[in-house]
Amino acid sequence: MAQRNTWQRDRVREALTDASGFVSAQALHATLRDENTGIGLATVYRALATLAASGEADQLQSPDGEAIYRACSTTGHHHHLICRSCGLAVEIEANEVEAWAQRTAAAHGFTAAEHVVDIFGLCASCSALRAAEPVGERVD
Repeated sequence: MAQRNTWQRDRVREALTDASGFVSAQALHATLRDENTGIGLATVYRALATLAASGEADQLQSPDGEAIYRACSTTGHHHHLICRSCGLAVEIEANEVEAWAQRTAAAHGFTAAEHVVDIFGLCASCSALRAAEPVGERVD
């Protein structure tokens, strides 16, 4: 059954598009609350789940295990490089990962295998900023 579009889902979609990088449902809700939209946290979670299921949003887990979302600019299966410091996300092709996943699944008798691979690190700008910080002031 197709879900109908609501103004709340449209507003969540707009806020997600306006966000830089990946964002949690709580952070997105805080933005919407600050704008006095009246959209509740449960509605944000439902809208994000719907957007992720339809391919309009990427959903992944942060290194801390929290679900984070981003408006998706690419349809179909893809992977990301994500900066742990500033949140910059770059969509990447990973043909070697695709081949490895299929080989590994087949070697263990698995079929119809799916996978999620996202790489977290520091982007070039954040790496340069970190290198310029005095060692005693770094927060890891």
